[in-house]
Amino acid sequence: MSERSRMFRQIAILLLVAFAFLMFYIRVAPSDPGRWHVTLTFTHNETLQAAARRMFDGDKERLAALDRVIRDTPRTRVLAGSLEEGHITYVTRSLVMGFPDYTTVQLTDGTIRLFGRARFGQSDLGVNAARLDGWLETLGQG
Repeated sequence: MSERSRMFRQIAILLLVAFAFLMFYIRVAPSDPGRWHVTLTFTHNETLQAAARRMFDGDKERLAALDRVIRDTPRTRVLAGSLEEGHITYVTRSLVMGFPDYTTVQLTDGTIRLFGRARFGQSDLGVNAARLDGWLETLGQG
């Protein structure tokens, strides 16, 4: 084996190990509720590059119905908050790579706000907006 092919092989192995470590980290990195369970104060619907914001009129019953829809979403769990507080943050992981997206839902003064955002990367390719819109459509709010 030539010196050059040995060097390429070592680089390939190093890249493979780095990729495996990155995928492991994405799946096991802790989610800090202090960072992701935030108070929502936005005043209009908006789709951003790696996030989406939605709001609609609602009450505790609508919030409970939304919570049921969200909890039925595959690979989704509660990170922080509760229905009693009217403020809940969920983590939903992508199927293949396990990327976490965080969605905070909050009921304040007759308005339910949803804020879905990606943890990693500059773009979520519209995934959070599509997820929020799908939940709202299921509720008849879409």
